Amino acid sequence: MTVLIADDEELTRAGLRVLLSAQPDLSVVGEAATGAEVLPLVRQLRPDVVLMDVRMPELDGIEATRRLRADPATRSKVLVITTFESDDHVYDALRAGADGFVLKRSPTRQLAHAVRLVAAGDCLLFPDAVRRLVSARGRPDGVPVRPALTERETEILRLMAAGLSNGQIAERLTVSLETVKTHVSNVLTKLSAQNRTQAVIHAYETGIVVPGVGRNV
Repeated sequence: MTVLIADDEELTRAGLRVLLSAQPDLSVVGEAATGAEVLPLVRQLRPDVVLMDVRMPELDGIEATRRLRADPATRSKVLVITTFESDDHVYDALRAGADGFVLKRSPTRQLAHAVRLVAAGDCLLFPDAVRRLVSARGRPDGVPVRPALTERETEILRLMAAGLSNGQIAERLTVSLETVKTHVSNVLTKLSAQNRTQAVIHAYETGIVVPGVGRNV
């Protein structure tokens, strides 16, 4: 599993490289010191995951994430790494298409686990933290149009918001894994979301899922 580290602090990049390279299944293939360097390096190295700082010179991590998502040739997942969970920049990066976020002070095991989960892409990383971010920000001024989801799609979206993986959803609903994958794909399409995190944020913003309601589904 390959990782590109994007952070403007050389010491931070070096520390992350050491921590991640010590994992038997993770390999750091490159580093970017500015947001402007990210897209060219992703095109060249094609990492599985970009570990993206949100505050960088020339181009911040939010815009770098947005450009990655706008490029059909790039398939790398984006994991935002931040100092403060409540940072508004994190919320904006998630809305721009980042797949999840992790704190810089996280233990090595948690950081490596976050990289693996984001790479797999079949469950929401730190669902309670995402819920707190949305709750703190509140509804946007221009609320997106609420999409017409079926009852089953709505149920699956709520389970996604609770952090369940495709396999766990299949087990909960007593359906096949392929059925769940089809429903998840339909949900993402109807919400014009590029990943589960974006879909869940959209669900909170439109009231499909209410923060704090049904958290223990």
